[in-house]
Amino acid sequence: MNNATHPYQPVFELTRGEIVESIHFGAFAVVDSHGNLLASAGDPQMVTFLRSSAKPFQALPFIERGGHEKFGFTPKEVALMCASHSGTDEHVETIQAMQAKIGVSVADLLCGMHDPIHPATRDAMLLRGEQTTPYRHNCSGKHTGMLAHARLRNLPTENYLDFDHPVQESILQTFAEMCDISAEKVELGIDGCSAPNFAIPLYHAAYGFARLCDPFDLEPNRAAACRVIALSMMAHPEMVAGPDRFDTLLMQVGAGKILAKGGAEGYQAVGVLPGALGIDSPGIGIAIKISDGDTNDRARTGVALSILKSLGALDNAQLIELADYGPTRQLYNYRKLHIGESHPTL
Repeated sequence: MNNATHPYQPVFELTRGEIVESIHFGAFAVVDSHGNLLASAGDPQMVTFLRSSAKPFQALPFIERGGHEKFGFTPKEVALMCASHSGTDEHVETIQAMQAKIGVSVADLLCGMHDPIHPATRDAMLLRGEQTTPYRHNCSGKHTGMLAHARLRNLPTENYLDFDHPVQESILQTFAEMCDISAEKVELGIDGCSAPNFAIPLYHAAYGFARLCDPFDLEPNRAAACRVIALSMMAHPEMVAGPDRFDTLLMQVGAGKILAKGGAEGYQAVGVLPGALGIDSPGIGIAIKISDGDTNDRARTGVALSILKSLGALDNAQLIELADYGPTRQLYNYRKLHIGESHPTL
């Protein structure tokens, strides 16, 4: 394979004995808040959908307009606007509190529904005979934020997901500006939750996350909104994902220096706060795409931790806390016999 012309290259492999048994191909870009490409694999200009990694940007124009202050949203509730949450009872109670503040209900959510991601919650609901609702959908916080945005501007709520709805037009424009790309060049698609989603080059997505974490060159109102979102997510990582999930654990271990937001089909975005690598270090954004969709989430987490390790953003003690996710994991069978390992190939 010619990596000069192919967008992906081998980034993660699994061994059995002395043989490489499986290989994940992927690409990534690491960009600082000044726009410098610090590292990459594959083609950093490859266009791909961010999926749920776009959620912090989708919340940004609402925060920028002061919506969180208007409706009295707490940092915990702001974090849930940016979430792919696990559908726990705490997540549902928080969304219900948000909806009470803006005067909408579960009937207004257009995200559809699925069972909770959190196994214990799913089992408890089954035991008590409780049916799932759109509240349990991992994107219900994002959708509640979009409804709040519509309410803030006295806009219709019944069609808040339409591409030409003013809420979605504001989101697209804000997203494009944050990622330093014209809105006309953003490829549009429909996400799993029925909201518009965006495909842009990995470089621009990484740059967007770097600026979200380090908005030094943005106008004051937008910079303040970026800080609200980043600080809310890092203060309440349990809202952004949930128990035993990578984004939550990485932000907990990162202790206010790392922001994380994964997406479906093998996408992972990470932001490193300014000063995390030294007194004058800039913010850094990382955008990763695993080509096969990484349905077991084994490659993107290992690659993300490998990049953070190489940057010096995580020390050995922090990596030990995250050892279940990589970078290198020892593999065992059902009898606990050691059979091989998984590791990045960077």
